[in-house]
Amino acid sequence: MVRDTARQLVKIVKAGWRLAIVHGNGPQVGRILMQNEAASSLTPAMPFDVCGAMSQGMIGYHIQQALGELLGEEGLPQRPVTLISQVVVDQEDLAFRNPTKPIGVFYDKAQAETKAEETGHTFREDAGRGWRRVVPSPDPLEIVELAQVKALMESGFIPIAAGGGGIPVSRDSEGRLFGVDAVIDKDLAACRLAEDLKADVLLILTEVEQAYLDFGTTEQQGIEHISSDELLTCQGQGQFASGSMGPKAEAAFRFVSGHPFRRAVITSLDLALEGLEGRRGTQVTD
Repeated sequence: MVRDTARQLVKIVKAGWRLAIVHGNGPQVGRILMQNEAASSLTPAMPFDVCGAMSQGMIGYHIQQALGELLGEEGLPQRPVTLISQVVVDQEDLAFRNPTKPIGVFYDKAQAETKAEETGHTFREDAGRGWRRVVPSPDPLEIVELAQVKALMESGFIPIAAGGGGIPVSRDSEGRLFGVDAVIDKDLAACRLAEDLKADVLLILTEVEQAYLDFGTTEQQGIEHISSDELLTCQGQGQFASGSMGPKAEAAFRFVSGHPFRRAVITSLDLALEGLEGRRGTQVTD
């Protein structure tokens, strides 16, 4: 799967585009938490922000290796670099009052209540499958390593940054960074990075060819082009599920709204280059 992704990214590089890559980490960071749980009698568990950093390094390693090899085979000079990235969030963000992002292992209700008493963590029932710990999902405000990302791109490298939405951090009264228990949505983090880099296009890759209206019904209709205002209206109507297309639509809206020369594209991996060229996927403009 990583090499399939890398092949599509190589096509984009060959076409002359400059890239910065943001990836997700949902399954991987969950497995790290499960390892913590399984080994709790042998070694202290890693804090959640450290688990995020571990997943960045692990996933970045695989992308960096596969993409670097394929770029070399094509005779292209660009090389990927994984950058462990911190993303600043506001501890006054309303998300901290209502944790919603499920992580880690499933428990029955009694186990969850015991865990909550022992750890102070919040647990909620997850779609009838059991109880899981939930953490806040605050807005990304700042990519701490933005200057490093820019320097890498200016030197011809391809940065892999803000993986999994970035490691959530806040600043204390003296401006020092510290990790917080939260999950930043990867699409919103990618939007933050794209905005700060003054990118022309935000390419959001997913499992479907494009965004849809009335998805999963007999009235399903693909969206080929949509304005940011129309996208916001559709989102307000509940057209995009919060756990899947919703954050992608929100990221696309934020990136293009008020910026007539920007474009966001939502499409599948195998149509990535065609999407960038404006020929496939959902094209979002102001």
